[in-house]
Amino acid sequence: MHPIERLRYVARASGGDQGLIVRETAGALASLGFDPPGLVTACRRIIERHPTSGPLWWLAARVLTAGDPVAEAWRAADEIDADPTARELAHALPDGAAVCVLGWPEIVGEALPRRGDLRVLVVDAMDEGSGLVRRLMASDVDVADVPVTGLGAAASDVQVVLVEASAMGPDGLVAVAGSRAAAAVAHHAGVAVWAVAGVGRLLPARTWQAVERRVDDGSAEPWELEDEVVPIDLVDQVAGPWGVMPVADAMRRVDCPVAPELLRQ
Repeated sequence: MHPIERLRYVARASGGDQGLIVRETAGALASLGFDPPGLVTACRRIIERHPTSGPLWWLAARVLTAGDPVAEAWRAADEIDADPTARELAHALPDGAAVCVLGWPEIVGEALPRRGDLRVLVVDAMDEGSGLVRRLMASDVDVADVPVTGLGAAASDVQVVLVEASAMGPDGLVAVAGSRAAAAVAHHAGVAVWAVAGVGRLLPARTWQAVERRVDDGSAEPWELEDEVVPIDLVDQVAGPWGVMPVADAMRRVDCPVAPELLRQ
């Protein structure tokens, strides 16, 4: 497949596994070789199609700022594939805890089946929660399917609310719609809120601001959006490839360079 056609395929993909999308994008970018104008155009095209994907911003920024873009693209893809966040999260959750999640988050959905002692409340955000419920039931996890109308009750009746970030910056994170309400209810009730941010999802301030602008660009009513920004002051801990730590400590581990070419909307 021609690199441009491959990029079009990746750009059209939605809702797919981030690791797969990043690897496909890396392959397409690597196929372009050392062509700076072509790489800039390709990276912008992918970002505009997936504006809230932290891993794609991270990949594009690394490729555009690297001395060897091809090698850097493959290194980034390998790091995404080897992401240990699900394993670290499964290890860090308290024994016998009740946890609440929204929809079918990728990393959280991989972590929870590793623990047979948890009680999981899955809020059916974006009509995706039922799929995760079936997956957890098959793994003998104690799980309940919660309608969106029960979001507040679920978020206040657990020990930990897990909010998976597709992208995260110094003052907020992007997560599935309903996450802000869940985090706010949990915060008010004294329930711990953990942001789950795997490899490539922590972004520097300037890049994060560009992502935040794209979450709600005015093209739809705020309540119709699939993603929303959760204020960082509602988050207690961040679970990432290095384990679980306070927000300030996690943000010191940002490894995404700033690529000015990507920041113009």
